[in-house]
Amino acid sequence: MFQDLLGGLWVVLQPINLLILTSAVLIGFVGGALPGISGVILVVILLPVTYSMEPTGAFMLLTAIYASSVFSGLITAILYRAPGTPEAVMTAIDGYPMTQKGEAGKALGIGILSSAIGGMFGTLVLILATPFLADMALQFSSPEFFALAVLGLTVVASLGGNLLLGLIGVCIGLMIASVGIDPLTGTIRFTFGSLHLMGGVNLIPVIIGLFAISEVLKRCQEGDIHLTSKSFKIKIFDWPVIRQIRTTIVRSSILGTVIGILPGIGASTAAMVSYSETVRWSKDRSRFGKGAPEGIAAPEAANNAAAMGALVPLFALGIPGSGTTAVILGAFIVHGLTPGPTFMSGNNELIYAVFVGLMMVNVMILVFSKPFIAVLSKLLDVPYSVLGPIIVICCVVGTYSVQNSMMDVWLMLGFGVAGFLLEKIGFPLVAIILGVVLGPIAESELRRSLALSQGDLSIFVTRPISAVLLLIAFVLVTVTIVAPILRRKRARRDETA
Repeated sequence: MFQDLLGGLWVVLQPINLLILTSAVLIGFVGGALPGISGVILVVILLPVTYSMEPTGAFMLLTAIYASSVFSGLITAILYRAPGTPEAVMTAIDGYPMTQKGEAGKALGIGILSSAIGGMFGTLVLILATPFLADMALQFSSPEFFALAVLGLTVVASLGGNLLLGLIGVCIGLMIASVGIDPLTGTIRFTFGSLHLMGGVNLIPVIIGLFAISEVLKRCQEGDIHLTSKSFKIKIFDWPVIRQIRTTIVRSSILGTVIGILPGIGASTAAMVSYSETVRWSKDRSRFGKGAPEGIAAPEAANNAAAMGALVPLFALGIPGSGTTAVILGAFIVHGLTPGPTFMSGNNELIYAVFVGLMMVNVMILVFSKPFIAVLSKLLDVPYSVLGPIIVICCVVGTYSVQNSMMDVWLMLGFGVAGFLLEKIGFPLVAIILGVVLGPIAESELRRSLALSQGDLSIFVTRPISAVLLLIAFVLVTVTIVAPILRRKRARRDETA
């Protein structure tokens, strides 16, 4: 492993890759700090750009944007109570009160340090745990890969707690994935006579439409958020404060990493759980919500650690741990790569370059955050009525450039409108994306497994690994169904008591 890390460091230090990494960090800073442009939207917008890049540079770019945008959401959360990303929502609870008390610089310093430490811890776990999981998964064959795909689909179907909408979203994604020529028999499916659909529905217009275009439409309906600059002095290494929050950072980093590794949970949940646990362990709970330093350190250490932890199942098993990693999974598919155990054994240079790059991203957070925040004040007055059209133009140009196809552009716009309408009813769009990405894998491995067993379905339960994976999927779905019922019964029992 040490040699692999040295090889990854050598790749990262190449001038072009170092430029890509630095640019990605700065782009992620901007996207995370400006409300309305999150990390997932930036990853989606730049996905077509990476199509012409080498895979190593492409995934260093996407993962670095992801990591840096998770951090920078805290800036506007602390200064304006307007979180730049969903992961920073909990940070605003104690960060903004500190700003109101004239301690904005102190609050930002706590957030920067906690984010960097949490991210470094999560990256270290990513480096150590991913090869271990991948080695275990090398025993997989067709039944195990099918069970793994089912697990990925059921995990995402359970997002948000509405199992029915999640399952419908997965089914929609599976239907989209089935368009085109059957890979095993050559049969034409669901093209409605269109030559443009013979090769199937391209993943890029689906992702860009559902995430970026729908978000622009939603923000246009909500109206602009106007922010103004503020003056303050940031002190990152404030040793009395560090002694006060060090236990919180360690506990939250561990908790965030564990939650991030669990597929389908995400950094936002990690921040919420970590904040609640910090309040529970505190000797004086009344300080929280009024500007407690631990109230900033806990969610920031947790969400950055969780962002790195979410990459563990992506690289080792091909299961995304969050919505953004689901998009990154789509990027791997676009580049002709399939994350998982076999991918780990054959792409060491790419994997360890990404690992080293992510560790360097967290160092860059410490180095670049202060000057970036100083410059950010010049961007805060830009209204979304200007940013929104720029995002749409980038989406149209990027989608068209992949295949020089206007059909892809129309599909992107159609999925954008559909995503906007579906989100109004709380529809989990990630479920559709995972259906599109994992659908072909599930279908092909199911058919290969049945060919091996001559149609005997017991092959999935007689093989230990596939049986365990399917059991986990069943338990996840069952918990999603049963948990709300138990909560309602408990609530009625408390009312009558």
